[in-house]
Amino acid sequence: MSMLIETPGTLRPMLRLTIPVLAEQMLHLLVGFTDMWLTGNLLGDEAYVAAMALMIYALWLIANIFAFVSLGATAMTARFVGAGDQPLANRVMNQSITAGTIWTALAMIVALPLVHQFVAFMGLSGTAAAAAEQYLTIELSVLPAVMIERVGIACLRGAGDTVSGLVVMGIVNAINMAASYGLAAGVGPLPKLGWTGIALGTALGHCCGATIILALLIGGRAGYRLRLRAMRPDLDLIRRLLRISIPGGIDTVTVSICHLIYLRVILHLGDVAAAAHGVAIQVEAIGFMPGGAFQIAASTMTGQYLGAGDLRRARHSVLIACGLAATVMMSAGAVFYFAAAPMSAFFLGGYKSNVLPLCVELLHVIAFAMLPLSIMMVLVGALRGAGDTRWPLAITLFGFIAIRVPLACYLVDPYFTIPFLGYTIHGLGLGVVGAWYAAIADVTVRAALLTWRFFHGGWQRIAV
Repeated sequence: MSMLIETPGTLRPMLRLTIPVLAEQMLHLLVGFTDMWLTGNLLGDEAYVAAMALMIYALWLIANIFAFVSLGATAMTARFVGAGDQPLANRVMNQSITAGTIWTALAMIVALPLVHQFVAFMGLSGTAAAAAEQYLTIELSVLPAVMIERVGIACLRGAGDTVSGLVVMGIVNAINMAASYGLAAGVGPLPKLGWTGIALGTALGHCCGATIILALLIGGRAGYRLRLRAMRPDLDLIRRLLRISIPGGIDTVTVSICHLIYLRVILHLGDVAAAAHGVAIQVEAIGFMPGGAFQIAASTMTGQYLGAGDLRRARHSVLIACGLAATVMMSAGAVFYFAAAPMSAFFLGGYKSNVLPLCVELLHVIAFAMLPLSIMMVLVGALRGAGDTRWPLAITLFGFIAIRVPLACYLVDPYFTIPFLGYTIHGLGLGVVGAWYAAIADVTVRAALLTWRFFHGGWQRIAV
């Protein structure tokens, strides 16, 4: 039986889950921080910073494609561990790795030949485009390692083990920072590879992380035993896994794709706007992290409590997660507002960059979005943990398609026109700041809709 279920109350088990995950999220974030800092401080070219802005989104999409496996893996392992059925949880883990391997092969076959077309579609050109293509090709080449990290850690979380992911990501981050800096700057006997060195260091970190996760799963961590014979495809179990994962995976990947479309609206404004957006996103991620940690905790606790038949604690854990996430993220929003300039300058090599004023303005805008963002993130995690992945998907699609993208087009571009009832509505021309206003509107509406779904209670009756 999971220690989570045996622990009285909900606050203590939530903090025991959340604190290691938050630390792990910080380490995930530091990988991007390292790459952006090296780009801004060692290379110092707006074109490279703009390319890294695109890479932040592209790497997020690459990681998120494994939600088609990892979401179901977390929900099912949590449910079976909560019900005291460790052998079935172990079978789910093995089949999750099998499904992830198949999915990785398909993704690489499709994605690698389309790198050039993807970068061209996103609107980068010249130095920025060439740099983005090179970086993305290197990262796609280590996609199997990223899969092992994502799916393996998802299974460990389902069993209530959030410490292993923390330790592994600490190692990944240390290797990434050391290798990326060493290869980019040419430290000691290492060649000075610049931008290429940053990409290679990130890839090396993922490979080391995947090796450690495999060793943990083979060695019996959290009661798991990864074995080749147990990885032989069990079509019935894989179907159950995918029935939960596919809607949530579509949700997660759709969010990433919609963010890329949204980014495309911004990239056509030029390298300065793209660079400012990329740096502001990295700073905003500091506030985003607690939401991600409480989202994962809510997902695990909801799944395990439902598996144990304890509906009261399942509901209570979600409400506590919302309150704690909101408190922490609103505090982060205050920091963004009052410390926007030094936080932006850290990534831009000082206060002289002409990108800095725009970064500061963007951080002032996003500071006011932390409350709805925290609620949205936690409730999405809770519903997914319960296996209710279809409603978050529908709400996500509505938010992006009906609100964020069209509103961003209207607010960003003065030449954007909308024929409406015989009249032509012209865009406001607010630039990248307008795009961030559109993001706040989208997040607020989605938070309200997810709150309605949670109190409706249908998630409590989902069978996995």
